[in-house]
Amino acid sequence: MRPTRPAERDLNATATATKKGAPNVALASTQTLTSERVRERMVERLRSNGVTDPRVLNAMSVVPRHMFVDPGLAAQAYEDAALPIGHHQTISKPSVVARMIELVATGRALNKVLEIGTGCGYQAAVLSQVATEVYSIERVRPLSERAKLNLRPLRVPNIRLHYGDGRLGLTAAAPFDAIVIACAGLDVPQALLDQLAVGGKLVAPVGSQAAQSQVLTLVTRVSATQWREEQLDRVFFVPLKSGVI
Repeated sequence: MRPTRPAERDLNATATATKKGAPNVALASTQTLTSERVRERMVERLRSNGVTDPRVLNAMSVVPRHMFVDPGLAAQAYEDAALPIGHHQTISKPSVVARMIELVATGRALNKVLEIGTGCGYQAAVLSQVATEVYSIERVRPLSERAKLNLRPLRVPNIRLHYGDGRLGLTAAAPFDAIVIACAGLDVPQALLDQLAVGGKLVAPVGSQAAQSQVLTLVTRVSATQWREEQLDRVFFVPLKSGVI
């Protein structure tokens, strides 16, 4: 069993605090939402659906998803459903979050990870339990600010949030051991492929939202000039766009 990292202890401490009615927690008085048992049932569903990496399962168990959704939707936080977070964006299904992270993490340690599409901050929080450093980019300023507020009470020390154009990546922090793209483009931007370390893995939905033709795609950088691509599951994500708003 791997040792508990500081971020993991903070999240466990926060989960305990929510059961005592701490502020900044959606529906803190609803004990069934804040209990670890609810998340454990979600994790059991993930395990039964094929997620096997213990680091990913542990991360999904530790992070309180209800803290990342609107209070009115908190009752649905641990269902396997994408939920709206405003600005025409969504928080991905737990099964999709776990699947994408497992694809880039299995079989190796992750030092530095880049996430494209911070959204409400949930996937970044899960990644923070698997990787040493997490960089996350969001192009919608209100969502970027919301993610900061959502993550603040969890006191996660290894996430660095950036407001910017995700299609450009983050050259200053590259190369990355893994890149997780939480929005769908017709292709994977070359800038992101270039920022992937040799041996690193990138996972992204690729295809058209309008045509409902998106496929979860895993890219492995095999050399300085070569990338190997595998097409996996059919998925449905919001579009990957350029610029900031």
